[in-house]
Amino acid sequence: MSLSGEEHQPRLRPRFSRRSAAVIVVVGLALSGALVGALWAWLAPPAHGVVALTRSGERVQTYLGSESDHLFVAAAMLIGMLVPVAVVAAVLVWQWRALRGPVMATALWLGSVAAAAVAAGVGAVLVHRRYGTVPFETAPVTPQNRVFYFAEAPPVFFAHGPLQVVTTLLFPAAVAALVYALMAVATPRDDLGAGPEERPPLLQRPEPHPAA
Repeated sequence: MSLSGEEHQPRLRPRFSRRSAAVIVVVGLALSGALVGALWAWLAPPAHGVVALTRSGERVQTYLGSESDHLFVAAAMLIGMLVPVAVVAAVLVWQWRALRGPVMATALWLGSVAAAAVAAGVGAVLVHRRYGTVPFETAPVTPQNRVFYFAEAPPVFFAHGPLQVVTTLLFPAAVAALVYALMAVATPRDDLGAGPEERPPLLQRPEPHPAA
């Protein structure tokens, strides 16, 4: 009985080096972050408020009804738009079979951080150009016209503290890294499927010998 199998196939040769592929992933995610920031600036709701002049001559500022909730909704909307980008990016990067591994995983979470930072920067610039700043000191309130209505630009962060800013930037990256890690864990092969699939050798039936 003899053993035979398919000839060994060479490992898949990537078109780009790992460093070039990592740069492509980071730059691509940063550009997608710019698109997310522009879309967020168009969809995010502003917070409508009023600047009023009291009888004592002091200026006071308040929001109309539940408009202050938009300050939280807008920041949550930005994260909600970045998370699907992170998931899709992890799946697309995983399809680059020949380059699967820690280098691409690192490029993925770095690119996700860059996407969140670019989205926040682009979104903040666009909404402030659209709505301006809160005119608390410059609102044209007078004893004859004591009320001035305004629309406040939606914020990109829940607060301006470093913890809130870092959380917004790292949350999409954590989601992308988790999705990539789950796909890696679900792969039974040590090379993460980067090489050709190895099949067990086939058994051939022995040729019958002629009778003496």
